[in-house]
Amino acid sequence: MTPEHAKTYTNPVLNADWSDPDVIRVGDDFYLTASSFGRAPGLPLLHSRDLVNWTLVGHALDRLEPEREFAAPHQDRGVWAPALRHHAGRFWIFWGDPDQGVFQVNAPEIRGPWTAPHLVKSGKGLIDPCPLWDGESGEAYLVHAWARSRSGVKNRLTGHRMRPDGTGLLDDGEVIVDGDRLPGWFTLEGPKLYRHDGWFWILAPAGSVETGWQGAFRSRAFFGPYEEQVVLEQRDTDVNGPHQGGWVRTRTGEDWFLHFQSRGAYGRVVHLQPMRWDGDGWPVLGEDGAPVAEYTRPALPPQPPAAPATDDDFPGGRFGRQWSWAANPRDGWATQHAGDGLRLACVRAAGVDDLRLQPNSLTQRLPGAPSVIEVDLTLDSEEPGARAGLAVLGDAYRWIGLQRDTDGTVHLVHRFADAAAESVTGAERDADRPRPAPGGRVRLRVETAPGARCRFFYDLGDGPRPTGREFAARPWRWVGALLGLFALAPTGPGHAGAATFTRFRVGHR
Repeated sequence: MTPEHAKTYTNPVLNADWSDPDVIRVGDDFYLTASSFGRAPGLPLLHSRDLVNWTLVGHALDRLEPEREFAAPHQDRGVWAPALRHHAGRFWIFWGDPDQGVFQVNAPEIRGPWTAPHLVKSGKGLIDPCPLWDGESGEAYLVHAWARSRSGVKNRLTGHRMRPDGTGLLDDGEVIVDGDRLPGWFTLEGPKLYRHDGWFWILAPAGSVETGWQGAFRSRAFFGPYEEQVVLEQRDTDVNGPHQGGWVRTRTGEDWFLHFQSRGAYGRVVHLQPMRWDGDGWPVLGEDGAPVAEYTRPALPPQPPAAPATDDDFPGGRFGRQWSWAANPRDGWATQHAGDGLRLACVRAAGVDDLRLQPNSLTQRLPGAPSVIEVDLTLDSEEPGARAGLAVLGDAYRWIGLQRDTDGTVHLVHRFADAAAESVTGAERDADRPRPAPGGRVRLRVETAPGARCRFFYDLGDGPRPTGREFAARPWRWVGALLGLFALAPTGPGHAGAATFTRFRVGHR
């Protein structure tokens, strides 16, 4: 978020896990989408007028399909690397589900209504699809990459002719770029397809997300042959593996490129790079091929500072767009009501001692800057063993919250599970001794520091007090750490009551 009067901007422009971004311009408006993996709703939709200040305006995917496959959390499945396009007066998003194939949805407006997901091509390991409607020939095309974990294939891009209505492909496809034939290239993926200056262009990263580079490929014919260049790499900057993203041109002809940088527990944050074309017609990204940390803002009308929302008062029991469930939601998890506050049912679950298994965690992205996260909690459930709290979720996690004991009292608890917790009986372990929570109320707090180091605090009415040791947040396999709110109860008959969260706040330190 950059002040509107500033002449420069600083990277990242989106300092949280907006993985695998793609961007387009429609009129004076810029739109961006990103991977959402197994969370619902998915396919976040962001809007900007200056490419620097962004707001979250909705989602294109209410639920993942098939329904039964996403009833439980799957952080390594679902929506991978979407491509956003505008064609024939409609917005289109294509994405690859590595276990099912290539899907698309489309809508007349960015806020919808979006169509139900349509399977364009079924198959294992089909990822990172991108369509192109060629205005010169009238043909439609699609390019995609491969996930070796599902298909045994990687480091190559496959091209297809596509039906103009985007509903299917017209051939079996052929490899149009084989990374194994390019000395030093590996893990070629994430293609974005364009038509420019009489060439077919594919902008695609390689070399892995931690240490890789951004490549450009061009050919006079869609099916090749393609020539290649490296157009963005880390060099002596702090931006490791500048990776997958999209090219956008402003109305006045400026070119810009948005890509991600993998930052561990913070996930894949988004950078904005200037872009120009050299004398041989190749794109040059950043400062002569190296990422910029600060740069002159795009020549666009000044905009008020903006960033995707984080705070929430939960008016009427409804939660904001920044929240997603860990899996497809079920009726009754959250209750709408007349006042403010999020009322979560204490869902009965057999795996209550491992939050990574729970679909009813309500999550949002961990901020990439040092922050203070606070929320007020009241445990209304009378069920022994019922619990609710605030978590930092990842391959390892910690949470702080309240639990109802068998004698009816409510205690504050602070628990954790490490990355090998599946081998530990009960999974969770106490970080500190339980403390009585009079009235079943507490203010919970997490303070984050550089390196995603987290300290947990509680306030039972006499000021915040620390509990437990510092915790270094951990990412999931493809996803940064998440903030989570949850309410659970052991298995048993009947309704287990609820917990109420109020005044969720994220402040910068």
